[in-house]
Amino acid sequence: MRQKIEHSISLSLIESFTMYLREQEKSSSTIERYKHNLITLYKFLKNEPVTKNKIIEWKEYLVKKYAATSVNAMLAAINTFLSFVGWVECKVKPLKIQKNLFCREEKELTKEEYLRLIKAAENTKNRRLSLVIQSICATGIRVSELAFITVEAVKKGRAVVNCKSKTRTIFLSEKLRRSLIQYIAEQKRTSGPVFVTKTGRALNRSNIWRDMKNLCESANVNPEKVFPHNLRHLFARTYYTLEKDLFRLADILGHSNVNTTRIYTMESGAIHAKQIEHMKLVIT
Repeated sequence: MRQKIEHSISLSLIESFTMYLREQEKSSSTIERYKHNLITLYKFLKNEPVTKNKIIEWKEYLVKKYAATSVNAMLAAINTFLSFVGWVECKVKPLKIQKNLFCREEKELTKEEYLRLIKAAENTKNRRLSLVIQSICATGIRVSELAFITVEAVKKGRAVVNCKSKTRTIFLSEKLRRSLIQYIAEQKRTSGPVFVTKTGRALNRSNIWRDMKNLCESANVNPEKVFPHNLRHLFARTYYTLEKDLFRLADILGHSNVNTTRIYTMESGAIHAKQIEHMKLVIT
């Protein structure tokens, strides 16, 4: 009788997987997320062997705690690990999610709200934050890519961004460039990232997230809408409204899959309702 082989996850195996992801040149954020998800599964198993039924049980546990998109992200991490170690028989299917035609209105940052955030930053004499918000929204860069907007890039009018093993060029509008040149002169910066902390380090996501949240009350904007990545979504919607070129927008945003870009261009149901009204197809 053939003996059944039992699989088990160990911390050393997780470290080996982490090294594999680095060799695959995955981003540091992806590596940390995958590692965190694996450790979560490791703790859930409590030294029990890995089986298809156990992974299904974990999947059911996740469904009770997290949104479907979050569950699928965790399952993707685990399935990648299971392929790495050769335990493919334990892999599970992602949840089926019905495609949303519209984004949630309470999450959609409007241009008017964006302008109020800038004004609120200016009113608090926080010129750096004002320009950070405008730089992200006027270029569509990720907040993690902000460090690529350097003094040298501002002088050239374009920034070369290296992210997720891809290189793309981001153009800075003349108006943004003039504002940044003035800011650079005021800060007496001669090279390196334009936006830095008091100690000279490049601003990170947490710095910007916290400072943006502090603007919500005075700007009269729902805090749920105010986070750096939503500025990127506003850029995408604004660009697509003007150009209607999804493939070029995907290149600008650094997306490998145009379906990801479609998510960024979704508008709220309220906008769609107005468009239906403007069609004027009911005459009685």
